[in-house]
Amino acid sequence: MNMPRFEHHEVLAHAPKGKKTQPTPLLFIHGAFTAAWCWEEHFLPFFAESGYAAYAVSLSGHGASPGRRHLDSLSINDYVKDVAAVVASLPAPPVLIGHSMGGFVVQKYLEDNEAPGAVLMCAVPPQGLMSAAMGLMFSKPGLMKDLNQLMGGGPVVLDTLREALFAQPVSVDDLNRYYKLSQPESHRAIWDMSMFGLPRVSRVKRTPLLIQGAEYDHLIPASLVEMTARTYNEEAHIFPGMGHGLMLEHDWKTPARHILAWLKEQGL
Repeated sequence: MNMPRFEHHEVLAHAPKGKKTQPTPLLFIHGAFTAAWCWEEHFLPFFAESGYAAYAVSLSGHGASPGRRHLDSLSINDYVKDVAAVVASLPAPPVLIGHSMGGFVVQKYLEDNEAPGAVLMCAVPPQGLMSAAMGLMFSKPGLMKDLNQLMGGGPVVLDTLREALFAQPVSVDDLNRYYKLSQPESHRAIWDMSMFGLPRVSRVKRTPLLIQGAEYDHLIPASLVEMTARTYNEEAHIFPGMGHGLMLEHDWKTPARHILAWLKEQGL
């Protein structure tokens, strides 16, 4: 299978393997402070082995995509345009899989664009970030402070990254590597997710949705994932014993296999 080339964004890609190649590609969209690398660890090779062409985009200002110098001027709509540009370069419309901020970007993309399906993993809810931020401020004030520091490009202790992403064991080497790959986030995009650019729910509902969350997610708690599911008249799938970084956790195969089963149920 010939994989497309991408001129304007960093896109990590894995060609489908195995006896049967699925006709529908998958496009993974990362959350805040990260880039496409977070999908390269496990998910891209896993879904390629399952027969899917698997792609992960680094949104503008993230990873090796252009725009880092003016990161703070980038909006959620800019990220939506990134997704639209990559989708247009793919051989077929993809299923969109967005984590955290990426899940919010997917919701905004679906307002005006069609997709065969979408997965919202620990996604910022359609009601925005305010309730999550308030909850974190009272329950984990130290974590809130360090995340704000990371957003501005300042240093944080490794325990902050561990607490933010993981409920399961993670090696110090991996934690160091993830920290080095982490980066600041756009303040404008954070404000968009807080109050200025919330999704139009009725339009997002047109797309088949799978909604996943984690029992020990401190950033997007399971209660907010359940609120997202109620908003879209879907079921929330909360994975016990896992944290916010579902794709990086020790038991990452559990949510990955759940997505794979859902794709098959949808005929994708």
